[in-house]
Amino acid sequence: MPKYAADQDHADATLEQLHAYQGLGHLRVRKHGATLVIESGPAEAPVKHARLTRDAVSLWILDIADHRGRWGPTGLRTTRNELIGVLVEAFGWVLTDIAGENPERTSDPKY
Repeated sequence: MPKYAADQDHADATLEQLHAYQGLGHLRVRKHGATLVIESGPAEAPVKHARLTRDAVSLWILDIADHRGRWGPTGLRTTRNELIGVLVEAFGWVLTDIAGENPERTSDPKY
């Protein structure tokens, strides 16, 4: 287990903070060890948008996913609340509802 694991309260608070912004209701947050993964789309083929990794008691690191779902560092390390604000304000394009706007670009069999 990581030294500073994320817990379900972190995931719930992150989701609540994201859903407070207009147009981000399609997002969900999944906890995985020290990481909170922000994703959308079908559960069988989720679209990764960003992740927050707990680095210290109150410090988190922000990574964003490229079009292949590979993680790229942003170089940002601060509190979880501040990272969510930066994610939405500076990297908002990463949070686009790909499955909702372009369903043919998902692996959902019905498209």
